[in-house]
Amino acid sequence: MSDIAINQVLSQMRAMQAMARNESPTSLDTKAAAPFSELMSQSIDQVNNSMQDSKAITARFETGDPSVSLAEVMINAQKASIQFSGMTEVRNKLLTAYKDVMNMPV
Repeated sequence: MSDIAINQVLSQMRAMQAMARNESPTSLDTKAAAPFSELMSQSIDQVNNSMQDSKAITARFETGDPSVSLAEVMINAQKASIQFSGMTEVRNKLLTAYKDVMNMPV
C-alpha cells in the first residue's frame, strides 16, 4: 500500500470513529476519505500489476533480453513478494477483525 492509500484509510477510520461517537467528522477527514472498498481494490490492483511486471521482466531475462539484468529481475521479484505479503497480512487482519465483530454479543 502506498503512503497515500494508508493516509486515506486512516482518515476514513477517524471519520468512522467520530460517527460512532455521534460527533461530526472534520471537513478535512471527509474530503480525504474514499470508500474503503475502493482503496482495497486499488491496492489489490497495484499488487497485481507489480506481480505481472515481475513475471514479464523475469520472462524477458529468461529469453535472453540483454537490456534486463539479473539484479533488476531479483529486485522486482522481491518488491512484488513484499507487496503480496503485506496485502496478505492486511487481509488476515481484516478477517480477524470481522470475526471479532461478528462474535461480539449484542
